[in-house]
Amino acid sequence: MNRFLARRLREVADLLGQQDGNPFRLQAYRNAARQIESYGEPIEDLFTREGEEGLRRRLGIGERLASSLSELIRTGKLRLLDRLRGETDPEKLLATVPGIGTLWAARLHREHHISCLEDLEAAAHDGRLAAIRGFGPKRLAAVVDSLSVRLGRPPRRIPPPALTVPVEELLDVDREYRERAAADTLPKIAPKRMNPSHEAWLPVLHTTRGDRHYTALYSNTPRAHQLGMTKDWVVLYCDGGTGERQWTAVTGTSGRLAGRRVVRGRERECEAALASTAD
Repeated sequence: MNRFLARRLREVADLLGQQDGNPFRLQAYRNAARQIESYGEPIEDLFTREGEEGLRRRLGIGERLASSLSELIRTGKLRLLDRLRGETDPEKLLATVPGIGTLWAARLHREHHISCLEDLEAAAHDGRLAAIRGFGPKRLAAVVDSLSVRLGRPPRRIPPPALTVPVEELLDVDREYRERAAADTLPKIAPKRMNPSHEAWLPVLHTTRGDRHYTALYSNTPRAHQLGMTKDWVVLYCDGGTGERQWTAVTGTSGRLAGRRVVRGRERECEAALASTAD
């Protein structure tokens, strides 16, 4: 297990280096890999006894890295690594949750902008899933029970703490990504999905705002390809230490936001930001 964990963290560091990621961040992953390889017991045992706090204290790593390591130990996978490899598929991920399936996964992603398990958990607890016609209490209970196991925490009635990010910041990262993609100054990855020729065409941006790390990419979902939006929809991943969130920025098509960049699910905030700029 220790060798497996170290290899995955070292792969994250290597890919961040290839994609012009933050050098301090990639060095942190390399240092953690060395710490894990030389640790005197299985890291899994340490995590079982002391949780993420033990990982931070014993390995001398930060909150974000401890969260990544916890995810690897619990699931054998790491979403950050999937993104760096170009393997993300929100609908496929949601469909793995009992009670969801492929049809509900597509609906939750496309209509309700739910793209990861953490978003699904938040929606299950804050009433959004219960408000969707046809979802039903049995399906909701199955989702809650499954996520409590997969995300490594007991069932809870209180919504998990949300990562709060100003919409202006998201739009600024979206602007930086699109400008640099248009100028062809970003490294490109070859996504595994929707890419039969294995061409490295998808620009990727790693950037920071304060203590928040962002990864931005054009949407590579079947829906984006179907609608011809692969050079318009920008997926923004934000790791703020207390959790990771994901948003999609698009060009508005109606009302005051027509022709303007909009963060899905936060249209009212975008309108308010536009109004304040006009004032």
